[in-house]
Amino acid sequence: MLQAYLINSKHSIEQWLGNMLQSPIVEFEPLYESMNYSLLLGGKRIRPILTKAVLESLSIDAEQYKEFLCAMECIHTYSLIHDDLPAMDNDDYRRGKLTNHKVYGEGLAILAGDGLLTYAFQLCSQNTTATPEQQIKAIHCLAKAAGPEGMVGGQAFDMLSEDKQIPLEELKVLHSGKTGALFNASVELGLILGKADSQTYTHYMTYANRLGLLFQITDDILDVIGTIEELGKTPGSDIRQHKSTYVSLLGLEGARAEAKKTADEAHQALSQLNRNTEILGAIIDYLMERTN
Repeated sequence: MLQAYLINSKHSIEQWLGNMLQSPIVEFEPLYESMNYSLLLGGKRIRPILTKAVLESLSIDAEQYKEFLCAMECIHTYSLIHDDLPAMDNDDYRRGKLTNHKVYGEGLAILAGDGLLTYAFQLCSQNTTATPEQQIKAIHCLAKAAGPEGMVGGQAFDMLSEDKQIPLEELKVLHSGKTGALFNASVELGLILGKADSQTYTHYMTYANRLGLLFQITDDILDVIGTIEELGKTPGSDIRQHKSTYVSLLGLEGARAEAKKTADEAHQALSQLNRNTEILGAIIDYLMERTN
């Protein structure tokens, strides 16, 4: 069931993305080509799918808010382009293809990332279904998650932590920004657009927090046990850059145990909701399957 849902949702999101970025000026076409190269490269689209699943659990048609879902993917893609740059993780492959800077050069890759980040907020302002209040809240949610309080802050801490052994609590702070912030925003975006009440909001956000952590733990595990075919990028990058990970701090089996505990906590949060959260629960199990 989940596999069919993920495939169908991914197809819908990629259709929306494919019709979105078109250069209004012929001289700017190389920039738009670079932006589209990474945006349409594939991937799981798990963040906009999360927003879609939250909206549907609140009995709302996600298509009427497609600009917000596309904005989330633009922000995520910008972060990947910049993350792959030589000054950051220096990766040659992303999703099984050459990274943006390997195809278009570092300068255009940086500008493609900049373009996707700023275009995300233009998209949010173009939606005609959300109320002005919802738009402001949604833009604030995305900006906070993507900025220095969230993903950028986590990425900076990650970069400054290279060649250091940081304790587990600091690793959790790092990943709550670098990875967790956008997962939280994906869920919160659905709650804002779905006008969820405060009690509902609390349980969904507990789920989001645990899901973001689970994604990072399983990502650390896959960096050790995965292949380039599974990951779409070269495995072992954390080891090469001497980064602290859940595996390096807890060992492989310890990381798997931490993933199981985190998954159980995510399921517990969903059990408090009087909603159809079957898909959201299945996403937890899907991430857990990555650890074996």
